[in-house]
Amino acid sequence: MEILNVIGNFFIEGGFFMYPVLFVAALGTAIVIERMLYITRASANADSLWQKVRSALADQRIDEAIKLCQSSTRPIYRVLAAGLKAAKPTGAREPIQRSMEETMLEVLPPLERRTPYLPILANVATLLGLLGTIIGVIEAFSAVSAADPSQKAVLLARGISVALNMTAFGLMVAVPLILFYAFLQSRTTKIVDSLDQYSTKLVNFFANRQPTGASLERSQGHVAAVPKTS
Repeated sequence: MEILNVIGNFFIEGGFFMYPVLFVAALGTAIVIERMLYITRASANADSLWQKVRSALADQRIDEAIKLCQSSTRPIYRVLAAGLKAAKPTGAREPIQRSMEETMLEVLPPLERRTPYLPILANVATLLGLLGTIIGVIEAFSAVSAADPSQKAVLLARGISVALNMTAFGLMVAVPLILFYAFLQSRTTKIVDSLDQYSTKLVNFFANRQPTGASLERSQGHVAAVPKTS
């Protein structure tokens, strides 16, 4: 209870600008919670999924691989599912790439949505804190100018101390927002990197199988073209 009283007095003494910073803190907290929940749901064990897909493709069970990737709406599942559907007719490289790139354009914006607001809110909290402090210092000097000379030093020190509460509160809001932004950005980057990595693996898987078929066709055509000798 004593800690709550200290925080309450600290907030009240900070002045009017405490309330805008508090609003910024509430908004930033809401964004952090929403983003953490979304990114957690979007995360997946991409390596485990790829091993299952690769095993199914190696056994010529592409329908099973597609069904596996359609079992979830997570980004890596959607991207691989799009590539597998495009690969089903011929396994050509270009359709697979185009299909996965199109799907990545759909899944990437929701991953990065609202996260860039966090450093902006952190800067706003810091600037509001500085503005509140400046106004508080101005008010303190104004009050001291009409005070008794013997009390001026005490009143000035008290006024500046109260005004600095605003800067402290702004920094208390800004620092966690910056840290959460860095954490969320790293999680998002990890998901994006996994999309690039395993989409490339899928393209290369089918690309590596193409030359075998092509060379077989060429060899068969060559044999057919050789005239019979008498």
